[in-house]
Amino acid sequence: MWPSLSLNRPLIWIGLVALSASVWLPSVWLRLAATGLVGVGLLDAWRLWHQANERTRLAQQAILLGGEAVMITDAQYRIQWVNPSFTAITGYAADEVTGVSAVSLAAVRHDGAFFERFWHTLTSSGRWEGELWQRRKNGDEFPEWLSLKAVTGKRGEILHHVGVFTDISLRKAREHDLRRIGLEDPLTGLPNRRRLHELLATRLRHLRAGESLDLALIDIDAFKDVNDGLGVDAGDRLLARFGKRLAGHVAGGVVGRLGGDEFMVLRTTTYDDHDRWVTGLQEHLAKPFEIDGATLRLGMTIGSCRAPEDGDSDGALFQRLESALFAARRQGGNQCLRFRPALDVGDGPGLVLLNDLRAALASGDQLELFYQAQHRLSDDGVIGLEALLRWRHPREGMIPPGDFIGLAERHGLMAALGDWVINQALAQLAHWRGRGMPEIPVWINISAMQLFQGDLEQTLTTSLKRHDVPARLLGLELTESVLLDDRAGDIVPRLQRIRGQGHQIAIDDFGTGYSSLGYLKHLPLDKLKLDRAFIRALPGDKADAAIVTAVMSMARGLGLDVVAEGVETAVQRDYLREAGCDIVQGYFYARPIPAAELEAQWRVDMVTSGAVTERRPAAKSEALA
Repeated sequence: MWPSLSLNRPLIWIGLVALSASVWLPSVWLRLAATGLVGVGLLDAWRLWHQANERTRLAQQAILLGGEAVMITDAQYRIQWVNPSFTAITGYAADEVTGVSAVSLAAVRHDGAFFERFWHTLTSSGRWEGELWQRRKNGDEFPEWLSLKAVTGKRGEILHHVGVFTDISLRKAREHDLRRIGLEDPLTGLPNRRRLHELLATRLRHLRAGESLDLALIDIDAFKDVNDGLGVDAGDRLLARFGKRLAGHVAGGVVGRLGGDEFMVLRTTTYDDHDRWVTGLQEHLAKPFEIDGATLRLGMTIGSCRAPEDGDSDGALFQRLESALFAARRQGGNQCLRFRPALDVGDGPGLVLLNDLRAALASGDQLELFYQAQHRLSDDGVIGLEALLRWRHPREGMIPPGDFIGLAERHGLMAALGDWVINQALAQLAHWRGRGMPEIPVWINISAMQLFQGDLEQTLTTSLKRHDVPARLLGLELTESVLLDDRAGDIVPRLQRIRGQGHQIAIDDFGTGYSSLGYLKHLPLDKLKLDRAFIRALPGDKADAAIVTAVMSMARGLGLDVVAEGVETAVQRDYLREAGCDIVQGYFYARPIPAAELEAQWRVDMVTSGAVTERRPAAKSEALA
């Protein structure tokens, strides 16, 4: 950091020459002049020495005041000196560890193979850096990030070791929380969809001869009416009790929540009693629930299948379950239906809807984009719009995305459907720009199939050119499962190219998949969209509050904006503002509305106030979106 003490100083050398010459000079005046030059050389030497001492003192103060622990040992790893941060982190005073082997302070978590690699790296390269578990004075073990360097002499012999480390306990705890919420449903504590995939795959691998797997996908009928009648909080308590009752009934099995009001059950069995088992589930769950003094009896629609008869992979079995459940819903619900091949390719209701969806894609006049505003909390200004796909069926009316998105994915229509959304969103942006409307970015959801089956990059480039819209006005939202799916290949270069074109990129429903800090660090992202599951119970739920705080802190460290979804009350908004969230989206501000209605609101606002603001309808459950 500082330049070393050097004799490459002209004034010092002149002084030395003058000192030796003063003895031989014949004149007194010449001797006096030489003496003056000697004095100047001495003054320069003193100034150099003083600067070196001052720099050394400053370096020592920086080490003493720094937050990182510093430890200096001899060649045999006996501690010679530590700074105050070492004492603050470990609890050991300097006199307690002086002369003690640093190796004795390491925790016993590491095996011999770890230390063999440690010593080999340190000996061969002269330095080592990595995570190490250390022991405090009180016996507690903690993780540290250690950088260790060997200090050698002129002949290459090791004289000292200098180690610098920081306590990473808090970071490890946050990583653990994020891993946990990536595998658990935050409301019920049950495994989420990703974890269920892993558990199902594990059970399939360990099936023995004569064993089968029974699977059931359970959907609570008319759950929206519970939310509307008793409120969202009561609905959440009902879901938690439903999951608890289901888990208690399936001893030795696995129960998980896929999202919303859908639960999945699986069991390993040697009995051929699949239908009786499903009926038993339905009868047990049909018993009344007591919520806020109200007695509720729930109707349930159940789709089921059995492995290995109906499939031998977790992906195929999930598809079979969803096909069976979808068919049961289309037949009126409140019934159990086991998968059969006809549900995929036969003359069932799913085939009719599939043909209608193909016709809708061909004509384009039944599909529609609704837009929901995203608001900046500092001034409630509208800074973004999320485009949400809707299908206005000529016979069935408005069909929710949950009923046709899965169908499109199973039958290879998602790439075409995603391309339609891209083209329609850009056409709408071009229309608004032509009418002098505010230039507000529109965010669209990108499906896994668009990355696997279609040419997303080319579609974006072509559509932007066709509609003459800058890329900065079209943001892309991807779910965590898409980012981690191996079928997409190396996603980082693809996202870098897309972002290089000017598009912003966000992770949607953050926290409901596998929230890995490792991939967040490397992906070219702009925003995280915090799932509404963590917002619904704020600020009363301490677990959700802790998760929100952790995500905000992590996002700030990564330089990412956070959009909180599902904000329905002023209390939630105020809590998020205090937590450091900048952007929110939800029914407290605006419901999803058609483009024409949004444009009409803008025109009214521009006429009345000269600024774009979003009207706030009465808040209602965002589960209806």
